[in-house]
Amino acid sequence: MAGTPDDRDFSGLSEQGGEADQALQSVRAVLTWYTSQIAAERRAPLPDEERIEQLTTARETVHEDLDRLREASTEERARLAEVYAARLRELES
Repeated sequence: MAGTPDDRDFSGLSEQGGEADQALQSVRAVLTWYTSQIAAERRAPLPDEERIEQLTTARETVHEDLDRLREASTEERARLAEVYAARLRELES
């Protein structure tokens, strides 16, 4: 299983600025949202195991995209930044 967003070194992306930094922030924000939802569901008096599984699967996909950012082109970073910013807005609404 992939680690948490805090145990990976993405300092090289932040130094690239612009799209890389925006993509990194957007993907991490969505990852954090999924992680907090999983934790909240697990703490619930009657956890919904199906929801936990769905959230966990979604979070794993986000981890994969986070890992792809290291090698992504400028265009791919911009695309991921857009996709994840939109996803975060949707999740938070």
